[in-house]
Amino acid sequence: MCGIVGIFRFSGAGDPITPELIGRMRDTMTHRGPDDAGLYVSEDGRIGLGHRRLSIIDLSPAGHQPMSNEDGTIWITFNGEIYNHEKIRERLLKAGHKYKSRSDTETIIHLYEETGPDCVNELEGMFAFCIWDQNKKRVFLARDRMGKKPLYYSVQNGLFIFASEIKAILEHPEIKRELDPEAFYHYLSFATTPAPWTLFKGIKKMACGYSMVLGEDGTPKLSRYWDAIFPTRDDLTETGCIESIRDILMKSVEKRMMSDVPFGVFLSGGIDSSTNVALMAKLMNQPVRTFSVGFVDQPHMNEFQYASQVAKEFKTDHHEILIDQKDLMEYVPSLIYHQDEPIADWVCVPLYFVSKLARDNNTIVVQIGEGSDEIFFGYKGYQIILDVFNRYWKPYMHMPGFLRKALYGLMSPGLLQRKELVKEDILRRAAKDQALFWGGAIPHLENQKKNVLGAGFPGAENFDSYNVVAEHLDHLKKVKPNADFVEQMIYLELKIRLPELLLMRVDKIVMSTSVEGRAPYLDQDLVELAMSIPSSLKLKGGETKHILKKAVEGIIPDNIIYREKQGFGAPVKEWFTEELGGYITEGILKSDFRKLGWLNYPKVDEQLKSQREDKSDQSFSLWTLFNISKWYDYWIEKKPIS
Repeated sequence: MCGIVGIFRFSGAGDPITPELIGRMRDTMTHRGPDDAGLYVSEDGRIGLGHRRLSIIDLSPAGHQPMSNEDGTIWITFNGEIYNHEKIRERLLKAGHKYKSRSDTETIIHLYEETGPDCVNELEGMFAFCIWDQNKKRVFLARDRMGKKPLYYSVQNGLFIFASEIKAILEHPEIKRELDPEAFYHYLSFATTPAPWTLFKGIKKMACGYSMVLGEDGTPKLSRYWDAIFPTRDDLTETGCIESIRDILMKSVEKRMMSDVPFGVFLSGGIDSSTNVALMAKLMNQPVRTFSVGFVDQPHMNEFQYASQVAKEFKTDHHEILIDQKDLMEYVPSLIYHQDEPIADWVCVPLYFVSKLARDNNTIVVQIGEGSDEIFFGYKGYQIILDVFNRYWKPYMHMPGFLRKALYGLMSPGLLQRKELVKEDILRRAAKDQALFWGGAIPHLENQKKNVLGAGFPGAENFDSYNVVAEHLDHLKKVKPNADFVEQMIYLELKIRLPELLLMRVDKIVMSTSVEGRAPYLDQDLVELAMSIPSSLKLKGGETKHILKKAVEGIIPDNIIYREKQGFGAPVKEWFTEELGGYITEGILKSDFRKLGWLNYPKVDEQLKSQREDKSDQSFSLWTLFNISKWYDYWIEKKPIS
């Protein structure tokens, strides 16, 4: 796991790229690679590549990056892990390719020599990389299928600039720090910016499952090389699915044990992390290292009893840490810095402390449970939405469109209670023939934004976050017209929330402690199987995640499998009535973001007072506003974070 950066100067554009500039941009990401640093600048100054290395495979100097082929005509800077690199390596050696290291990086180079941009089709793992092909005078970039690794880029004045983190791009003198209003509008909907937006105008992020080729004219040509759409296999039996899931999961965990440094598991005591521990324990002859986090004054949110049960059951080397609201507040400056742009998920806070716990105990690689609930339909909220869809939405949508619009017009605008806002927005979506489900974490509904946005926000009437949703749903409908509502929900989560919120928080926060996170539930084979399993086996008899629960019976204790899902979170709502509430209030109301007039501060102040007096729960909405306020002060106004 590493940090990558680079600049490609179009034909005849600008001054030659210098090693000093590449080095300065690269070293904004030292946390991503504290073990080594490298750079390459071509003789003509057309291309410059930088790399920060977190050494995990082949710890020797032979794994140094940027790395080239034998004659120096192909150069790569690579972030990630390729789990099938040894298998590919065998074939490439037989084809006559020469290796100088044991690293997976070198396999990408030689595979590219054989297949060009099609190399991504054979790579299993998580990755973001850039290849400079001197012979063809082109740049090739790719982001992995699920979006585990980020890849940002900007095209400015004849330059193509890319990096693992936005802060590296901002170090370039051509980049201006401006806030993108449309990206901000979507951020309010999704608690993150969906690809290709970022909050910085002119800086984009590549969507998951995409690659890009740039020729000498510098025009980016994006291609989708993989998508999570597969035919539903009605021939699959429950028994057959169980056997396949068990087999793939075991192989997936084993693949992600590929490491020359110590590794372990983040253990919450839930199904996913407990299964990771159990399967890893079967493959090891020494105790699995496990790490858990909880809250000092909110024991109802802790899952230590279940984590301890699993740790005892599988004889792990277990470590725990407790945090409180003071820890949260002291961490905010680092949070804002390492996120680059807000990821308004308070899970980032406990995630940081459990990551630091792992690093402090010399554990450099950890396996995590991300992705399981998305691909196997595991959230209780999914079931609630599905029930609304079946009981109310489908019959309501059979009504004539003019009648749905008329009924929505009778609704009282500006309702403050979240439950009433949800009902109003459901009727609004129906009136506009929009989809019912937009994502599993929506802090601001479209009608709620009317209360939040200020008179100075530019172009609100031209923006609609449903366009982001519709793009993915329309594509799914085109490729798989018979996709049911459950499939639509899962697909949408795999396109927005999973890659740009959940996996982005893992990358940014875990990597900030120089630890690598690996997600066995997002193994390509497991995702492709899960996306072909009928919905009736994911939700059965009112049981979410049914087929996975059956698959792990006998692997982990039944009380772990069938206890009520708690979820990994933080007690921001509970702390809001205490010291944290004042800190968040000040962070929003005294921010320089206020100068823009983009928020309706009297309404926001009402929300804050209501939350602090515990009259309503709008903590998610307020957390997004707090994050954007702190972000703006630091990244746009360049003020210290307090």
